[in-house]
Amino acid sequence: MNLAESKVGTRAIYQPGASSIEGLPTALQMFHAHPPVMAMPHWHAQVEVNYVMRGTVHYRMSDHEFRLNAGEMCLFWGGQPHQMDESSDDSLYAGAHLPLVYFFRLRLPISVSSRLMKGETLLTSATDAADSENFTRWFRYANSGDPAKAQHAVDELLLRIERIALEPYSMTSQAAINLDGDHPYPHSSRSVARMCDFIAANFLHDIDSVDIARAADLHPKYAMNLFKRSTGMTLSKYVTLLRLSRAQAMLMSEGANVLQVAMDSGFGSISAFNKSFRHIAGMSPSDFRRDIRLVTTMPSGAFRN
Repeated sequence: MNLAESKVGTRAIYQPGASSIEGLPTALQMFHAHPPVMAMPHWHAQVEVNYVMRGTVHYRMSDHEFRLNAGEMCLFWGGQPHQMDESSDDSLYAGAHLPLVYFFRLRLPISVSSRLMKGETLLTSATDAADSENFTRWFRYANSGDPAKAQHAVDELLLRIERIALEPYSMTSQAAINLDGDHPYPHSSRSVARMCDFIAANFLHDIDSVDIARAADLHPKYAMNLFKRSTGMTLSKYVTLLRLSRAQAMLMSEGANVLQVAMDSGFGSISAFNKSFRHIAGMSPSDFRRDIRLVTTMPSGAFRN
């Protein structure tokens, strides 16, 4: 992640960047660090798992907020604008950003995966000392440069996420969870994962639902319905989200040209880019670029701790 030091204060502020999760929307990345506060909401095309090892943090999501203390963990869909607006001086967290191609290979109850994709957050305090050791090791393995160690870290992480559903947890919504027949559908999940694989490799190109369905050996109408039922969004919306995540990071580059960002992010026109960006960010790409750059000149007192 990229940090910007305030020119007035000394508090680190998170900024999107070309090498961070926004700029690499199809990569699985692990982290282990002091979480910096965010100047404004951001989004990315991965499911996020955060485990607070020390201190406390506070999140604002699109329609709810929550606080995590040491020993607590959360999962949420990063495609919704979200912001960590508080982080204690001693806070330390670890976790990962999971592209959907990994998420839909998890053996999670349908009630969990579908509600996460619809914007709810899963919260759990069913953790122990082994988690602190494991998350630290997984981060070290993932960044070791050794492919075998990196894959081992990913495999163990995914198993740990699956175990969350076997122990006490809660969802931010108060709606009742129906566990009758609530099991993952292996065939459907594999098909969604195959579609996500193809989209990840081709989202910067001109692709449509027919191309995506063909890659997964599915009929286009069935593919569209399956993806919508599994993720809560259409195929085209997911492709657009990947492009917007990349564009968000590119707008941070010095001298970034909005038209060039639109073209390099896979959008066919500046009007389509502006409309899609405004829909998720609530502002134009030009305004976003202006506002996020103001972060470096804001006093540290402007952000709650």
